[in-house]
Amino acid sequence: MTTSPDYRAGFVSFVGRPNVGKSTLTNALVGEKVAITSSKPQTTRRAIRGIVHHANGQLVLVDTPGMHRPRTLLGERLNSVVQDTLGEVDVIGFCVPADEKLGPGDRFINEQLDSFPRAKKVAIVTKIDAASKAAVAEQLLAVSSLRDWEAIVPLSAVSRIQLDTVASELIKLLPVSPQLYPSEQVTEELLEDRVSEFIREAALEGVQDELPHSLAVTIDDIVERDDRELVEVYANLFVERDSQKGIIIGHKGQRLREVGERARAQIEPLVGKQVFLSIRVKVAKDWQRDPKQLGRLGF
Repeated sequence: MTTSPDYRAGFVSFVGRPNVGKSTLTNALVGEKVAITSSKPQTTRRAIRGIVHHANGQLVLVDTPGMHRPRTLLGERLNSVVQDTLGEVDVIGFCVPADEKLGPGDRFINEQLDSFPRAKKVAIVTKIDAASKAAVAEQLLAVSSLRDWEAIVPLSAVSRIQLDTVASELIKLLPVSPQLYPSEQVTEELLEDRVSEFIREAALEGVQDELPHSLAVTIDDIVERDDRELVEVYANLFVERDSQKGIIIGHKGQRLREVGERARAQIEPLVGKQVFLSIRVKVAKDWQRDPKQLGRLGF
């Protein structure tokens, strides 16, 4: 652990509408995938901590669900996760994409930031590689009019443009502090949590309409076999209706096999061994609105 007198460490949370690139930015800064990503809204469902190590400071990034107006009990609980997290962090990074004009959702979130006076506020214009220079400039101007930010940084997490700049700006705003986590640690997530999220991410690929919101994954067991280089993973993939179960499994099980292949490709590097993955698809009727089932599924 470092004890340099000018070393800084603290907690930063990125907020914004669903799918503005918060998880992608978290992963890019950490240098490893600690939060799953998808084009589907509400992909992130928990506060996930990613730890960024720099010579002069340590950023603990708390990736949260996207702020939204909830339509289900799950949505209400996800918003509560965001509110609880923002009340405790040192810096809030408000993310808006360069390729979409500011809308009511962005203005709503900006207004919510007044509820957290303790945290310093930074504006981050994401996805600048997907917009023209003129559009980026226009967005920077629009964002600057929302409030007096500590800093405004345009970047692309995918192309790694300005990543070092945003890390430096965030570290400057943290309190002087020794390291909060050991240098080799990149996340607080348990293996079981990361495996379940990789399976859910694989299942999100290609599904439409309400199905992404209806997916949840639990892990029954992860078994490491002593006699061979193999890890066995037994998982449950929950949907809300029988019709959704058929969509996930696909014709003669083809779609479920594809989900397993995509998930294994991410789990194997994580565990360092070949993986046998068993996924059972189950129906938990309307679980997003049922307090008991939400509890069983970890929400």
